[in-house]
Amino acid sequence: MRGSRAGALLAVGAVLLVGACTPGVTTEPDVTSAPTATAAPAPTTGAAPTTSAAATTAAAPASTPTAPPALLPTGDPVDVVTGLRSPWSIVFVGTTALVSERDTGQVVELTGAGGMRVVGTVPGVKHGGEGGLLGLAVDGQHRLYAYSTGADGNRVQRCTLTGAPGSYGLGPSTTLIDRLPSGQIHNGGRLAFGPDGMLYVGVGETGQRSRAQDLSFLGGKILRITPDGGVPADNPFPGSPVYSYGHRNVQGIGWTADGRMVASELGQDTWDELNAIVPGKDYGWPLVEGTGGTARGFVDPVQTWPTDEASPSGLAVVDGTVFVANLRGTVLRAVPVADLGRSTPLYQGRYGRIRDVVRAPDGQLWILTDNTDGRGTPHPGDDRILAVSLAPAATG
Repeated sequence: MRGSRAGALLAVGAVLLVGACTPGVTTEPDVTSAPTATAAPAPTTGAAPTTSAAATTAAAPASTPTAPPALLPTGDPVDVVTGLRSPWSIVFVGTTALVSERDTGQVVELTGAGGMRVVGTVPGVKHGGEGGLLGLAVDGQHRLYAYSTGADGNRVQRCTLTGAPGSYGLGPSTTLIDRLPSGQIHNGGRLAFGPDGMLYVGVGETGQRSRAQDLSFLGGKILRITPDGGVPADNPFPGSPVYSYGHRNVQGIGWTADGRMVASELGQDTWDELNAIVPGKDYGWPLVEGTGGTARGFVDPVQTWPTDEASPSGLAVVDGTVFVANLRGTVLRAVPVADLGRSTPLYQGRYGRIRDVVRAPDGQLWILTDNTDGRGTPHPGDDRILAVSLAPAATG
């Protein structure tokens, strides 16, 4: 994306792009550094701007009568499914789990008892490096949202789900925003619906470091759009989907019970970060890595970790705990909401690289490994999803 901010910001109200998702086929489980990044042309979005009355939730947290308890795993994790290929994200449609596979572009449905089937292939996915089919999200109407890399950049598409649990398929797709910066590295990719009903999108800087500070460039940002792809009228920068900037590679997004937004971010050589996100604020990259930026007008992270011990990816806020998946660090971290500056490491080195973590409808914590993406060392049966029960953390 090039040129002035006025000329490069979104073409709000552009015609929605409609395609078709490839139908699914039934399968059984099976197994299978810094190239030059490329900038994409100016992005397009879907619907015209709309106003979100709830958009202040993340900026001004509402008080809660009783803080939810901090939780920790209890007992040993057990396999939910094995044989996934370069998995990236887990979402639930009711009680049915769907998983994205980065390299194949496929969405996989878990059918119970360790089984799975292919729901379909997201159209136009172009895998390369860290690109491909990345984050998924589901709205209240059971529509599936997917972040992926295409021929002309990264994009967010919405697919209709057809069928029923055990036989889901992908119907027609609508492109909500496209021509986002893409590259061999730092594509971001996380999608999450906020408590305000808006869709939040983590977009990496794709190796174009200095442009994380450029508001006309949508890389190195967290974006906020409506479920139809429009720019909410109450976004911090009028007419722009940018919600926060100065990020390197955000891969985890969530909200605490009192409305605070938190995001995990991969650093470069020194510090990985957990950030508390405030709309319109600058998180410093590439001028600051880690803490030490407040005097210069940047927002410091609430917690940092050495990069060789972390590489944080997906996160899940479960009652009073933020669980953070870590890749290079091969660990799951439990961060108490009451003290975002500390954390407890779990399962260090036990399962290899951990890409995502979610709370399942039955209350268990699901942990997604990512050892088959070319950077990990696969264990027998990798990649897998593990489940573990949670219980209140001991106090005192």
